[in-house]
Amino acid sequence: MFYYLAKIALTAGLVMAISEIAKRSSFAAAILASIPLISILAIFWLYLETRDLVKVITLANSIFWLVLPSLALFISLPLLLRQGVGFFPSMAISVALTVGCYWVLLTLLGHYGVKL
Repeated sequence: MFYYLAKIALTAGLVMAISEIAKRSSFAAAILASIPLISILAIFWLYLETRDLVKVITLANSIFWLVLPSLALFISLPLLLRQGVGFFPSMAISVALTVGCYWVLLTLLGHYGVKL
């Protein structure tokens, strides 16, 4: 039980730290947020719990492919906000666009026989 609580605390603490740092320096927070900390932690926890390198490889490959459509959010959100669209509508549109990009990517990968 302690192990799971430690995992939750560490992961949540990183997210909280990044949001607090962003209040002082967007650049510093962006550097920390752009490092795939959650992915690194997930890979680390998976390896520690299973010692299964095939699972680690599969997770890392899947993360690679799924990072690509996630970029839609980081492109569309600032564009919408600059156009004067409110924060919540911009976020909703950006998330919907990102979901659409995930669907397109998964459809294309499936068409070419790539399984995630």
